[in-house]
Amino acid sequence: MEIVMAFVIGILFMSATYLMLSKSLLRIIIGTGLLSHGAHLLILTMGGLKKGTVPLLGEEASSYTDPIPQALILTAIVISFGVTAFFLVLAYRAYKELGTDNTERLRGNEGND
Repeated sequence: MEIVMAFVIGILFMSATYLMLSKSLLRIIIGTGLLSHGAHLLILTMGGLKKGTVPLLGEEASSYTDPIPQALILTAIVISFGVTAFFLVLAYRAYKELGTDNTERLRGNEGND
């Protein structure tokens, strides 16, 4: 199962890099979202994809699942949601002010040449 997850993570990172190198702000935002999802899957896979019981250490269980990767992923999901919301508001405001989402036109170098 880890091999399949490695391929999925690689595809997510590859498509995120492709989207973040484009000139459209919306594609860049989608690329950062895909990158964060790939990072979440990477943390989960590095924690181990084992079948165990609930992540309770107080019980005298013979096997349990490590709760640290789950807590890290939950925190990363909240942070990536906030960053994505900020990027969307920033892109919307830039589009309303300048009328474009092309990063080449957002530089403002037309009048300075």
